[in-house]
Amino acid sequence: MPALNPRRPGLERILVLGAGGFIGRRVVRALLDSDWATPVAAVHRTPLALASPVESVQLDATDPVALAAALDGVSGVVNAVTGDGVTIVAGARALFAAAGSRSPRPRVVHLSTMLVYANATGSVDESAPLRGDYGDYSQAKVEVENIAAGYPAIVRLRPGIVYGPESPFWSERIAQWLLAHRLGDLGDQGRGWCNLSYVDDVVTAISRALRTAGIDGEAFNIAMRDPPTWNEYLRLFAAALGTPFGRISRIRLEFELRAIAPPLKLAELAARAARIHWRPPAPLRPWFLSQCVYPQRLEVGKAESRLGLRWTPLAEGLAKSASWVLSRGSLA
Repeated sequence: MPALNPRRPGLERILVLGAGGFIGRRVVRALLDSDWATPVAAVHRTPLALASPVESVQLDATDPVALAAALDGVSGVVNAVTGDGVTIVAGARALFAAAGSRSPRPRVVHLSTMLVYANATGSVDESAPLRGDYGDYSQAKVEVENIAAGYPAIVRLRPGIVYGPESPFWSERIAQWLLAHRLGDLGDQGRGWCNLSYVDDVVTAISRALRTAGIDGEAFNIAMRDPPTWNEYLRLFAAALGTPFGRISRIRLEFELRAIAPPLKLAELAARAARIHWRPPAPLRPWFLSQCVYPQRLEVGKAESRLGLRWTPLAEGLAKSASWVLSRGSLA
């Protein structure tokens, strides 16, 4: 029998790890709005501020004792923990040790990433090897998937570029660069596939992965079926923002990376260390530009057929993203 929540009788209690993050917050809201579940929002330091009251617990996701206590009366877990590779791996070890000791075991929906495929090229489905050769974050996510493979009641979701309102990088920061005319048509540098995952589609995938029978042990790519190239994404996003869109030459990109990015990064680190609210303009990073050229395209038929997912049209997603950015006055 599912564990029920005495505060909302008849509803299952779902523990959301990383509830203070971009995706975690939206999962909590979606569960609050559902007719079948209620969230238990797990946060590390900052209390979760929502319009509706929500059951919450403050814990360190790497602490197996705290996690074991948080799992009491829980029928499902969403693992949306973010951070560096060490934190992500430690959190996974603690989670699966604690969950594995429960009877019955809760279903865990683990939020992975397309970066587990790393430098694979062409069309990539869920049977592709997990290579993890795209840096420390990629390696950590592969290690977590390997840890998760030993837990029977696991569903792994591998989203692409998660954009939409509240997305701090893939919507807000890219919008800032477009509005400042630091990004535009990248020419050959922007010919790679932009495997976009609208945030509400990711949240829907998480909800269905918690409830769909017969998918324990499975993995699902989560991204729109017909992704644009990066050049197309940037052009359409600029149009939604109402800003001109022009060509950015390779020479200008090199100047940005070599002459502008280093002092901007130093200023960013100094402001963070001094705990002041001012933030300098964000530097363009080499890893971001390397994604724009990469010829990898996620195959998503499995998520469509097994989870019944349908994808938010790109124009709709970009319009909502642009509206959110502009409402914040994010013009830096």
